[in-house]
Amino acid sequence: DHVEWSEEQEANARSKVEENSSQLLPQDKQEDYEVNAKRYWDGFYQIHENGFFKDRHWLFTEFPELAPQRSTSQEKDSGHGFNNKGESNNEGLRSCENGHCSLEGKAGDELNLMESTPGSCREELAPQKYHELKGKDGDYPGSSASYRVLEVGCGAGNTVFPILQTNNDPGLFVYCCDFSATAVDLVQSNAEYDPSRCFAFIHDLCNDQSPFPMPDESLDVVILIFVLSAIHPEKMQSVVSRLSRLLKAGGMMLLRDYGRYDLAQLRFKKGQCLSANFYVRGDGTRVYFFTQGELDDLFTTAGLEKIQNLVDRRLQVNRGKQMTMYRVWIQCKYCKPAAPQL
Repeated sequence: DHVEWSEEQEANARSKVEENSSQLLPQDKQEDYEVNAKRYWDGFYQIHENGFFKDRHWLFTEFPELAPQRSTSQEKDSGHGFNNKGESNNEGLRSCENGHCSLEGKAGDELNLMESTPGSCREELAPQKYHELKGKDGDYPGSSASYRVLEVGCGAGNTVFPILQTNNDPGLFVYCCDFSATAVDLVQSNAEYDPSRCFAFIHDLCNDQSPFPMPDESLDVVILIFVLSAIHPEKMQSVVSRLSRLLKAGGMMLLRDYGRYDLAQLRFKKGQCLSANFYVRGDGTRVYFFTQGELDDLFTTAGLEKIQNLVDRRLQVNRGKQMTMYRVWIQCKYCKPAAPQL
């Protein structure tokens, strides 16, 4: 854990990226992956349903803002970095299909960070129409809650359900969205789905005209776990800025995503690169690999202040195959400042 890379190792990684990005896909194919992004992610969930990703119980260690007991000290950066408990028991990759990698082993819940579900970009809003959701007094789902959390790109619910199971705060309300109707159906059909505590809806992050079910400045937390990387780089800033407007003063945006030179990036072959550090997998889904500076620019441009921005470099060993695998992830916490006093 927290492996330091040598100059030679970083140079080799840079060389592999230069090689696999030397041949870009033709523009017409790039446009197809953008226009039909929803179809590709629907296909992913139709194949894997909820069997690919494990529930993320590590959330409460890395992001205590989501834990049952919230305190002032918890809401600030704990400074401990990334939790390492139990990871030595992990034996390596369970599967790595079309560039989607998941892990198994006793530490699987925590280590299964490298893939989440995209909130990506095509499709309209919600299973219900919003005029049906609002009450006579202009209420909205979760309007009476005292602590509101939105997970963007919820997939099959592997983040949402651990939150609902672990956090028994009666004032908690969790929103979750994905632009894949198949993913949202999986969440709503889960036995743990409780409409009194949770609202799942279809949403296209890249469509500025697609409304959210909650008003601006109403959320305490927005969660982005391996979601931003699935969006076209040119659309990332508008997505982050729009999500920022949903946060209350003092609200937090929490992110975990791919870092530059992660194993998944180095494994891409020529002909899978869309643009610098942006690739398409064999199943048509896409992924970007970030630097800390890029993420900091996105969040600060959206008016947020940095609480945490860390790189997590890990060495994983598959003893059976005698393989070593270097993973690179970035974890961020950014806060919406209070309005200045007049």
